[in-house]
Amino acid sequence: MKYLSPLFLAVCLSLSCSKETTQIEEPVVPIDQNILSASTDLRISKSWSQEPQGWLYPMNIGVPSQTAPSNGFPILILLHGNGGNGSGMLNEWKTLVTDHILIAPSGYRKSWNISDEASEAPDVEMVSDLIDKLSGFENVDLQRIRIIGYSNGAALANRIFIENKNEAIDRIGSVVSQLSNAQYRDDSFYAPSGATGGSDAYDGYDISTYPIQGRAYLSICNENDPIIPYFGGASVGVEFLPAKEAVYHIAKSQGYNEPYEDNDGIQIQNSSTYEYSYLDKQVVHLRGFANHGMSNTARNYLINFITN
Repeated sequence: MKYLSPLFLAVCLSLSCSKETTQIEEPVVPIDQNILSASTDLRISKSWSQEPQGWLYPMNIGVPSQTAPSNGFPILILLHGNGGNGSGMLNEWKTLVTDHILIAPSGYRKSWNISDEASEAPDVEMVSDLIDKLSGFENVDLQRIRIIGYSNGAALANRIFIENKNEAIDRIGSVVSQLSNAQYRDDSFYAPSGATGGSDAYDGYDISTYPIQGRAYLSICNENDPIIPYFGGASVGVEFLPAKEAVYHIAKSQGYNEPYEDNDGIQIQNSSTYEYSYLDKQVVHLRGFANHGMSNTARNYLINFITN
């Protein structure tokens, strides 16, 4: 009887084990590039005077765990306040709105370009580019794109309401920042043609424009806000309109044609939040007393308004 050498046995065992390992490997499942997921790369590259070589806007994404409806999930874009970021906004809202895809970009130097912020980035253009990018995904409802902005992000949401002409954006919520006289004056809305802020009387907002028709808009502001003056005035580099008057001008842009009335609004249940509505609640203002934030009443109202 012939004996096999130890070397020969070792080689045979190695080949056998290798073959067995190959047989039990799980097949690689390809990622569907047409489905928007939390790991999809939605970053937007823009260049401007501060970043002539280009800069990528970070994007944080949350996708509902349930199966997408036949027409896709609606989209909610979240715009943080000055000093914040998209990650913080996503963490705050992912348990509050669970039937929308949430997209939370981060602004350049933790800010959005309105007037004298650290950023001069083309943020309004970025949002337009982001919406264009969403058109390639099957699980996105391109007829229902909503925006919530807080503080500095609310000011950007106001810019988007005035300047963006894409009808896919159907609802906007602006929390603790109303229009300034740079954005609305002499019965006209304005957009900037170039850099904002500086010594210009109206912060560079020199192009007369007009909001498109059909958008729903909610403003939440507080009488005791220590940063944004509810009754109008100078702060953070701009001259704010009174909050109630600012929403009235927005209602007029959507077809409201009655004279302005300075009233107390309608109290919501027994809360300290008061509602002012126009055009069958297409345009709404909430007056509250939550400093530079939101009461639970206002937050719940915002969620219902935005998610329709």
